[in-house]
Amino acid sequence: MGILSSSISITQYRVEGKLQEPILEAIGKGLKKHAVEEIDNESSDKAIGWTCFNDPFITDFNRSPFLIGTHFVFSMRIDKKSIPPKVVQKHTTLEMKKRLEKSGRDFLSNTEKKEIKDHVLHVLNLRIPATPNIYDLLWNYESNTLWFFSNLKDANEELETLFSKSFKLKLIRLFPYTMATFTSPLSDMEKDAISKFIPTRFME
Repeated sequence: MGILSSSISITQYRVEGKLQEPILEAIGKGLKKHAVEEIDNESSDKAIGWTCFNDPFITDFNRSPFLIGTHFVFSMRIDKKSIPPKVVQKHTTLEMKKRLEKSGRDFLSNTEKKEIKDHVLHVLNLRIPATPNIYDLLWNYESNTLWFFSNLKDANEELETLFSKSFKLKLIRLFPYTMATFTSPLSDMEKDAISKFIPTRFME
């Protein structure tokens, strides 16, 4: 989901930590080091990394600026290959029959069956293209805030991990409790009181 979509979902984060100077160079280095890798024609079934906001299918951050005004804007791309289980079963069964005919035996060991299935998955992953999912983010470094344009649990978890690896900074997801703790002008006593709150169940 992107910034320019007709409808959007946003997760807001607080960014904890500071980058080494110069900031622009540090961010560029993190983006390039953890740019998404193409896995079409590769046996990998998943790839996660950064890509350019204005062209999510290139990762040349030298040609595509990631600083827009006072904000850093770029995207996270998750490429996945999904093979239907029945397709895997079909090709695995055919390969097992070939192995039995060639060996003249009546059965295969569990190790052989696993080897055949792994080989089938490897071959199929080489054949099918990956499906890309693109998620934009808007980072205001001065205010330590970041908007991620998705509420999907898996996408948010991947973002938090990738962001930490790339920039050595921590993302804290903002919801009522964390907003009261980190962004509100509450006293220490009031924050201590909030930490003792117990969730209320409205349904049994």
